[in-house]
Amino acid sequence: MHHPTPYSRVAVSPPQAGSSVNTSAVPSLTSGSYAGSTAGDSDSSNGGASGIDLVELMNDRLSNAVDPLPLDRSLARQAQTSGALNAKQQELLELQALAQRRLKGARTNFADGMKAAKEVKKDLDWTQKRVTALKTKAERRHPVEYQKARQRHPSPNGY
Repeated sequence: MHHPTPYSRVAVSPPQAGSSVNTSAVPSLTSGSYAGSTAGDSDSSNGGASGIDLVELMNDRLSNAVDPLPLDRSLARQAQTSGALNAKQQELLELQALAQRRLKGARTNFADGMKAAKEVKKDLDWTQKRVTALKTKAERRHPVEYQKARQRHPSPNGY
């Protein structure tokens, strides 16, 4: 005796272009292109699933299974962190530009200071030569007075 099987495997050819068919990844149980269903099938032959769209059913189950709130919080935190990072990056670039301007000013001031120091050294060297020349001249022209003045006002060591 042969018992009827509740599910049958029937090969169906792909739909023709321009025909009205369900184009979702999972065909609907109510669509006519679903393997094993025919227009004359009743609820009892397909397990009572008439009128249920599998994609909608899966979407409902997945949306109930996954809580999007932690993901939304993570995305919000990531956006905030990214914004803060971008702001800090911009602040660093501005501070770097400020430091470059200050360094340029400091280099200019240093160059000016070095120029002034060289001029002062040149003036001091000229003055030292002039004082030494006057001292030598005074010592030669007035040796007695020069010795008396040295005894009264001795010069510091080395001069």
